[in-house]
Amino acid sequence: MTAPARMAPLPLPDHELIASVARGNLEALGVLFERHEPALRRYLGRLGIARSDADDLVQATFLDVVRASPRFDPQYSARSWLFGIASMIVRRHRRSVVRAAARVATWIGLQRSQPSAMLTPADAFENDRALRAFARAFERLAPKKREVFVLVTLEGLSGEEAAAALGIPVNTVWTRLHHARRELRVALGEHEP
Repeated sequence: MTAPARMAPLPLPDHELIASVARGNLEALGVLFERHEPALRRYLGRLGIARSDADDLVQATFLDVVRASPRFDPQYSARSWLFGIASMIVRRHRRSVVRAAARVATWIGLQRSQPSAMLTPADAFENDRALRAFARAFERLAPKKREVFVLVTLEGLSGEEAAAALGIPVNTVWTRLHHARRELRVALGEHEP
């Protein structure tokens, strides 16, 4: 007689995985990574993070998951929570790039200048002029407007999820999104609807 075939355990929902991470289960962190790494990497790219920095920022995000997991509120989606952590990591990264550029500029005796290390998604749009124009307009958006635009328009989060991810009121999400869309339309020569 043969032994009955074992069924693979059903995958745990994200909130249970995060609770498991909070208890020290790093296998659960690996499952979260496998589920959400592609979306986080896409989000970072859409924020203008260079591919060379994306690996480090994705890793930093998941390292912060270990630290932040005990405070996760399961009433919110894990996806928006992860985007929120990634947004904070991006802000820290950009501040450190600005500080490093200022130190180098001071060291070589040049006037303080803005770092050019923050690449835009324009590289992905080289062959299409309209998309390159959009990328240029998108790059000119303030970082906070860009974050909201990416989360709601490109990543499909609701206003409430984006607000939770960024730790801001939902009305602020809608205001930033409104201004981001208006600025993009103006930059692309479109008229207000």
